[in-house]
Amino acid sequence: MTRAPLPNSLTADALPGRSQVVHWTIALVLTGLGLMALGLCTGSNGFDSIQHLRDELVARQIVWDIRLPRSLGAWFAGALLGLAGAIAQGLFRNPLADPFLLGSASGASLGVAVVLVLVGTAPASWVHSLGLSGAGFIGALGGVGLTLVLARGVQHSLRLLLAGVVVGVVLGAAKDLIALAAPDILQAMQAFSLGSTGFVGWPACALMAWAWAMCAALAWLLARALDGLALGEDTAISLGLPLVPMRAALVLVLALATGTAVAQTGLIAFVGLAAPHMVRAAVKTTHRGHLLLASLCGGAVLLAADILARWAMAPQELPVGILTALLGGIYLLWLMHRRSATGGLP
Repeated sequence: MTRAPLPNSLTADALPGRSQVVHWTIALVLTGLGLMALGLCTGSNGFDSIQHLRDELVARQIVWDIRLPRSLGAWFAGALLGLAGAIAQGLFRNPLADPFLLGSASGASLGVAVVLVLVGTAPASWVHSLGLSGAGFIGALGGVGLTLVLARGVQHSLRLLLAGVVVGVVLGAAKDLIALAAPDILQAMQAFSLGSTGFVGWPACALMAWAWAMCAALAWLLARALDGLALGEDTAISLGLPLVPMRAALVLVLALATGTAVAQTGLIAFVGLAAPHMVRAAVKTTHRGHLLLASLCGGAVLLAADILARWAMAPQELPVGILTALLGGIYLLWLMHRRSATGGLP
């Protein structure tokens, strides 16, 4: 079968919003840099002056060894979740899809719960080497893998979606049973479920930066499949797109991006759901531009929420997942209200 080109309506050159993509990319990059500078000035006491850093060794260590990796880690985690959310919504052609749709969240929670129990009851060297981050990552990939097994591959989007829901419920129930049997882990599990960037250091930053670069590059190469799926599966096949391998690759990118972010920061809600909506409301473009902007927007949103979490109740700190859920939920409710008022889809 000859591969036909995508229709003009789906080519980046034909879109009137191509220049808007460039403008929004620059704006989001500058916003991220501004928030990064603000993050360096925000600590347990609110906003601190950094004008005497050259003379104060302790202050310099606080900024460069704690605040900078934390701010960078928040941005990379948000960028990974924003990218994963855009992939999920394009893959399932559903604006309500989020990165945790395929069982990664419940799998990560179950992995963390198992390691917490093992560390508390039967310490072993491999458990300590694995750590909570490793357990969360393996659990997230395991949840997605189980979803693929139940769905018998990626041939049918609806079956994949339903399998993800079932896996999420079952693994979530298994995690709850473990927590009930070992109530000592409840506090740690609550902290993981609410999400936090407070423990992100330079190694975690490097890992998330590498994962983001790899996932963004793969998503960029696979964006044509999402453009084709937007027209319907039959049309995508008629265009010569190998949907099954491309869909499998997109699921792999989705799992890697989500698993890496969750392993380092816990379950941070609504960033992956809200960021693609915010981009879609600002500019119309192909999925290549949409994936890039959703990733940049997710990084800015999570970094802004992290700064607010440090400042709002200083010297105490709010879990960043609470703020993202609250602010993201308010934004989506406002978006639904605005679309309903203008006669659009809710």
